[in-house]
Amino acid sequence: MKRITIAAFAAFFALPAAAHDYKTGGLVVNHPMAFETPKAANTGGGYLTITNTGETADRLVAVQAEGFDEVSLHESSTDDMGVARMRHVPGIDLPPGEMVSLEPGGYHVMFMGLNGDPFEVGEKIPATLQFEQAGPLDVTFNVESRRDAGHGEMDHSAHGAHD
Repeated sequence: MKRITIAAFAAFFALPAAAHDYKTGGLVVNHPMAFETPKAANTGGGYLTITNTGETADRLVAVQAEGFDEVSLHESSTDDMGVARMRHVPGIDLPPGEMVSLEPGGYHVMFMGLNGDPFEVGEKIPATLQFEQAGPLDVTFNVESRRDAGHGEMDHSAHGAHD
């Protein structure tokens, strides 16, 4: 996999916390991250927030990252019977003046095909977000610990193919 370890990004630690925010046009992307995964995991989820500070709508239509079988946008939901489901979505609308969160239990990025190379705390995953209007934006997903996260995330480690 072409993920980057802490040692390769030592210079990042000298930058202020705001360095993990990214901007293109009127879009501000905050804190792209992924949780560490178990060794047997075949997939991992990516999360971030996008604020559209502009006056026109945009749409996140794809995420690219090298070293994975597939990277795509998904949405998790729970039906009225309490059954959790995950489905591929072709894009995520970004209305002007609003913030959209990709978070556990909702929209998220699916990194598929970890193939025995789990996400480890401190790892960096370079990726490109593709927006319909604003175009491409290079970001880095930081891998963080699940401990102390307090999120009710779906366990992506047991999932293979998705809808």
